[in-house]
Amino acid sequence: MKIVVYSTHTCPICVKTKELLDKWNLPFEQKYIDDDRAHMAEFSKVTNGARMVP
Repeated sequence: MKIVVYSTHTCPICVKTKELLDKWNLPFEQKYIDDDRAHMAEFSKVTNGARMVP
């Protein structure tokens, strides 16, 4: 299973989520949606238009 964490640079819940995944030794791919329009479009498509991260 591939884990992708969509986040922003100012999201404290995103930080905690990534810390927990690291603690559990679960590899994940991180994508910042506030830096990259392509990541934002992908996030919107994958989540059916969600507006909140992670």
